[in-house]
Amino acid sequence: MTQQIIIAGFGGQGIMSLGQMLCYSGMQEGKEVSWLPSYGPEMRGGTANCHVIISDEPVASPIVSIADVVMAMNLPSLDKFEERIKPGGKLFINSSLISKKATRTDIDVYYIQANDIANELGNSRIAGMVMLGAYLKLSTIVKPESIIESLKKVLGKKKEKLIPINVQALQRGMELV
Repeated sequence: MTQQIIIAGFGGQGIMSLGQMLCYSGMQEGKEVSWLPSYGPEMRGGTANCHVIISDEPVASPIVSIADVVMAMNLPSLDKFEERIKPGGKLFINSSLISKKATRTDIDVYYIQANDIANELGNSRIAGMVMLGAYLKLSTIVKPESIIESLKKVLGKKKEKLIPINVQALQRGMELV
């Protein structure tokens, strides 16, 4: 099984960290992975996206031309990547920040109020984890337990106090779909 994923949003939304967690999780489970980050010159607020491939087979190229899954955390990302989802693929839209509806009818679309839930939990920076939880509920490519384990690696010792709220966000996202 191979899953090609694009995660996109503004810099500062944890886009790169989500991609890293997916890749670390895949590696923990003995899968082949690829992570290709892309972001504008701005440190925060600029565009950011990453291509993630998780596979049982070797990954030939890190570039995702046609995605199985797109997670769009802001409107520019939805506009840019909706057309790059294969028919039958999945589109996750952060409906807290995006009021526009998907235009495609040949894909499954999930409207996730990621920022609203993150704010309810007390930290707007965990919106990506809410989105990741929704994706994990519908995917078997990696186990949620592997994501939690990889969260420790991505956050490191310095930010380990944030693990419980991130796990909460992941669980809330899983409850949404």
